[in-house]
Amino acid sequence: MTDTEFKYGDSKWLEQPDHISKSQIKREMHALQALGEELIALSPAARAKIPLDDALKDALELADKLANKREALRRHIQFIGRLMREREDELEPIEQALAIIRNTNQAATRQFHKVETWRDRLLAEADAVTAFIAEYPEVDVQQLRQLIRNAKKEQEKQQPPKSYRELFQLIKPFIIQD
Repeated sequence: MTDTEFKYGDSKWLEQPDHISKSQIKREMHALQALGEELIALSPAARAKIPLDDALKDALELADKLANKREALRRHIQFIGRLMREREDELEPIEQALAIIRNTNQAATRQFHKVETWRDRLLAEADAVTAFIAEYPEVDVQQLRQLIRNAKKEQEKQQPPKSYRELFQLIKPFIIQD
């Protein structure tokens, strides 16, 4: 038997480092499609921060137009995955830019949760106003107290939450600047 012949049960060909299983190829394709879906989900402003070549930019713009066409969008996402597979060497900067955008979004979400928590605390706890003023002394105390009063009245009378939203807007710049 020569070196090139394959004997039944012989698994030498599986041990070769350049062999990639069909399952592995599928996993990589699905990962690239997921990356493409993440790019599609971004706003145009966020997408502009990512280093994309013209073909990928055009494909993502077309995906935006296909948003209401379910099957066409599915096939187009596969196409975007194929485009990205052709550019595997260039994916690192794209993934890094996406990671920065993800972290920025998560940090902004945490900040907004902090503002919402303060707003709810100001409405629920009597001593929260004093704590807020102590932590953020540059706030307009009179306007703060008035918005809290008005927001509580709106909640009692089940009116639209106008002062509730204004209270959020008042305290947001003080909390987010930290």
